[in-house]
Amino acid sequence: MSARSRTAERSRRQFGSRVARGAVFAALFALLCPPGPAAVAQNEPEGAPLPVIIDTDPGTDDAMAILLALASPELDVKAFTVVPGNVTAEQALENTLNLVSLAGRCDIPIAGGAQRPLAQRLITAEFVHGENGLGDIELEPSSCSADGRFAPDLIIEMIHRMPGEITLVPIGPLTNIALALHKDPGIVPLVKEVVIMGGSITEGNVTAVAEANIYNDPEAAHAVFHAGWKVTMVGLDVTHRTNFGAEHLERLALAEGEVADFAKRVMRFLVYLAAEFGAEGTPMHDPLAIGVAIDPSFVTTRHMRLDVETRGEFTRGQTVGNRYSFVERNEPEGDRLKMTGIDRVEPNAHVAVEVEAERFLSFFLERITGF
Repeated sequence: MSARSRTAERSRRQFGSRVARGAVFAALFALLCPPGPAAVAQNEPEGAPLPVIIDTDPGTDDAMAILLALASPELDVKAFTVVPGNVTAEQALENTLNLVSLAGRCDIPIAGGAQRPLAQRLITAEFVHGENGLGDIELEPSSCSADGRFAPDLIIEMIHRMPGEITLVPIGPLTNIALALHKDPGIVPLVKEVVIMGGSITEGNVTAVAEANIYNDPEAAHAVFHAGWKVTMVGLDVTHRTNFGAEHLERLALAEGEVADFAKRVMRFLVYLAAEFGAEGTPMHDPLAIGVAIDPSFVTTRHMRLDVETRGEFTRGQTVGNRYSFVERNEPEGDRLKMTGIDRVEPNAHVAVEVEAERFLSFFLERITGF
């Protein structure tokens, strides 16, 4: 009896000759990955603030994420790196400079990076972010100056300066992160974690299946997800449940100060825009990723294999989650392929699947309002 025949015979004895393929997958998953609650990341012990580099394309929700990060003592923002996405690279850099200036933090380096995605034309989203990306709300010209370094180079430099300490928080397309990887793959073991706002294993927001940040540079996303570092994906599966609505606006309206006034106007723009499309609130996409970097227990994650579709006519930009970490093995036999077993694929991402939405929204409001 050949090795392949012996494998097939063992499979028949274990599962039964009439068991459907889906049942085989389920049985193997139950055997090797016993059921239980999805992994919940816990807070690390209190101590020094977490050093982070935030890669961003402001964007209204990016603006709120930036202000949240700067209002959170748990984070030590080492740099803002800028990528095109919601708006052009030039507009995104101007917006980042203005936002950081508004918060009075010109001590933080702000560096421009890629001007376009790796392998496609740039797609901007002024329709939902306003012509200037900030809901058409104008800020005072920045008193901050851009750092002269290229964003991927700045990322590489800071990671080497602080090995094992820095968490990358990309909340735009992943172009800058992929360029840094390409230039210096040696940064992978030196990064503490990568917390990404992007993707989804259940839905899309620019196509039926693709989320905007991944759709804007699928090739970059593929490189980042398969680099070998620890990745947490905060995608539409959870961000679409963090709806900031009228009752949250009422609480935000009580806050005073320049930062709070700007936040009020941006959130009012977003809530009213959502209402035009029949929604009762606006999802807090990018702020949630910042929240997860601060307090991972805001979400429940599941460790799985994640791939990025880069070629499909209808599925380009889709993040495809293999929840069972198995694929069937097919081998040639005559004029067909015959299933001869099941192979394990290694998980490469912690995917957020549940969120404590109201706790996060209260946290966001506390930080922005100061009470």
